[in-house]
Amino acid sequence: MNQKIDVVSLFDGISCGRVALDRAGITVNSYSAFEIDKYAKAVSRYNYPDIQQCGNVFDADFRRFAGYNIVIGGSPCTFWSCARSANREVDKSGIGWKLFMRFVEAVRVISPCYFLYENVASMPQNIKRYISEELGVKPILINSALLSAQSRKRLYWTNIRGVTQPDDKRILLQDILETGVTARNKSYCIDACYYKSGNHTRPLSQAGKRQMVYEPVRVGSYGTGGQGNRIYSIQGKSVSLMANDGGRGGKVGLYKVDLPDGDYIIRKLTPVETERCQTLPDNYTAFGIDDSGKTVNISNTQRYKCIGNGWTVDVITHILSFADI
Repeated sequence: MNQKIDVVSLFDGISCGRVALDRAGITVNSYSAFEIDKYAKAVSRYNYPDIQQCGNVFDADFRRFAGYNIVIGGSPCTFWSCARSANREVDKSGIGWKLFMRFVEAVRVISPCYFLYENVASMPQNIKRYISEELGVKPILINSALLSAQSRKRLYWTNIRGVTQPDDKRILLQDILETGVTARNKSYCIDACYYKSGNHTRPLSQAGKRQMVYEPVRVGSYGTGGQGNRIYSIQGKSVSLMANDGGRGGKVGLYKVDLPDGDYIIRKLTPVETERCQTLPDNYTAFGIDDSGKTVNISNTQRYKCIGNGWTVDVITHILSFADI
């Protein structure tokens, strides 16, 4: 089929879903987005001025979208992720479940041809089971490492039939680094705890299929050596990007980058490099259009947050390629 489709996107963020639709060659007639973060909306407006910004998902009346072709969304994973240090939600009583149920209501009221819901793979098993019961399908586990320079395990619930695991493009972090970024930070010094291995592949089990997929390779640490103090090799993958950068690279990661003269630097990924990890176009998040219609620069802090909250575009493109639209 080759038709113009109408899309409803919940928890839309920076409209990675729209980028994926375009990349899949699917023509969009209308795209209605529910999002509350002002920076994410600004980025979305700048890249796609035709998107209808519909506000808070809790205020939505989905009846006006009845018959739209596809509903997509990935509600905030922070409530269910194993990275949540306290008050992780494990049942249907929390805000995480309430947000998810807005997606369920959208699917039931709109009755689209297709739906696609995404969330973190580390969620509690009972939450995974509850989601599957509500949507009537089992999730597909796909690691973004197959299509990008980032290790990012996510679950995808969809009624699109026949979705298979994507072929591994074997992209390493060193393949997507910006050239000429050599700012040195001497405060990040690799300590005596040095992890060195010539083998950067480790087996992962995905959708019942045994695969060899490149993972982040830790080569050292500094300070306390905690999660935010770990240093990784660019000969592996980026760690999974998270929404909030800790100011020292804890949420983006620190990486040992070798220089031509035999020296090295320890640095965070740049915003463009994190965009590449999510297979977004370069500088996709650099500018926005605010509520007044003014073009604005987006700070690096907000760029990291928006990118970490987004989807890996090429994974969504892969899934959409199986839809008959």
